[in-house]
Amino acid sequence: MLRSEISNAEASLHNSIASTDKTVEAARAAIVGKTKGLRALLPFIGPAFVASIAYIDPGNFATNIQSGSQFGYKMLWVVVLANLMALLLQNMSAKVGIATGKNLPELCREHFPRWLSFVMWIFSEIAAMATDLAEFLGATLGLNLLFGIPLLYAVVLTGIATYLILMLDRFGFRPLEKFIAAFALLIGLCYIVETVLSKPNFSQIAYHSVVPWLGSNASLMLAVGVIGATVMPHAIYLHSSLTQSRVVPRNDEEKIKIQKYSTREIIIAMSFAGFINLSMMYMAAAVFNTSGHSQVGDIQTAYQTLTPLLGSASASVFLISLLASGISSSVVGTMAGQVIMQGFVGFTIPLWLRRLLTMLPTVVIVALGIDPNKTLVISQVVLSAVLPLPIIALIYFTKRKDIMGVLANKKQTTILAAVSGTLVLLLNVWLVYQALTNA
Repeated sequence: MLRSEISNAEASLHNSIASTDKTVEAARAAIVGKTKGLRALLPFIGPAFVASIAYIDPGNFATNIQSGSQFGYKMLWVVVLANLMALLLQNMSAKVGIATGKNLPELCREHFPRWLSFVMWIFSEIAAMATDLAEFLGATLGLNLLFGIPLLYAVVLTGIATYLILMLDRFGFRPLEKFIAAFALLIGLCYIVETVLSKPNFSQIAYHSVVPWLGSNASLMLAVGVIGATVMPHAIYLHSSLTQSRVVPRNDEEKIKIQKYSTREIIIAMSFAGFINLSMMYMAAAVFNTSGHSQVGDIQTAYQTLTPLLGSASASVFLISLLASGISSSVVGTMAGQVIMQGFVGFTIPLWLRRLLTMLPTVVIVALGIDPNKTLVISQVVLSAVLPLPIIALIYFTKRKDIMGVLANKKQTTILAAVSGTLVLLLNVWLVYQALTNA
């Protein structure tokens, strides 16, 4: 029996590694022009879907639901704007890995003074822990509300589940990419179901997705919250590491071709994440705002309100999407934490230890009975304070031809990134100020 189990494990490992090797071979065939169209794009699908999970984490659930319930469809344009800025920044991050063979934290360690890299590491680790806190709490709430599992037990189950998923990385990059992409597709499927059940006004969706509106200080604060919760520091760091050694270019021509395929994948993945964020908001608009429940501002209230309005099926689908979001984004957050430590200071800790350390704050919060929804808000403020670091570093490196070579930013790209980055930073400063003054 034992020999049989060992043989099965070895066969599984061999198949997984073979899958990764086949992906690289297929990517090479696309680069040299042996394959075309969708078949050529498929082997490049993966990194952007992993990074996109950060854009549909539990923090986005809270801000999108509150915006939709309070202001109906009028805030949809903010989601579109945030998604366009995120698309630009993620594309630049992916380009760093392809052009240099290094990730963004590694470039910081190589080009910045040692003390600055150390400071950036400390702040980035704090951001990673704040990210994981929000994601862990989302999955914990999902398990608690969906299955009635006590919060403390739900934390432990979430930790075990995410660690087991992270173990897929030992089989090569492809199995983990497929698993994370499957979670993203599950979340998307849930919101297709919610769209059918909630019956939103599609003409209102189309209009307010492109026509800006800000009617009050409250709507401005929510707009800041939506954008501030969308562009995530750890996703910017992580994406560069996902592309740095996946398909290694052998010359400048291959760098350009790989980048083109990467850009297409990013457009697909980020558009998919954008659809999910839009559907969160217009579902809340169609269900809560139109029925007079305009004060739905957190995940638990949303679940409890959905049940009488649309039935238990809709409420359960909502929780399934939250659970999938929490688990998958926690996996991605842990991956980012490893990249941040290895890149900035040149060493790593065992994956199980990082998983244990990053889940401890959630265990403490749950054990002390602290309101998880307030904790989610605080975690977003922490992320907002740290966000300037990766954006400034990303723009600095991608505009340098001596580092990026043929993939250095065009002047208009750098200008657009600087404008987008400045807008995100100003909005996040405003968010932190408001959070501190209202505390």
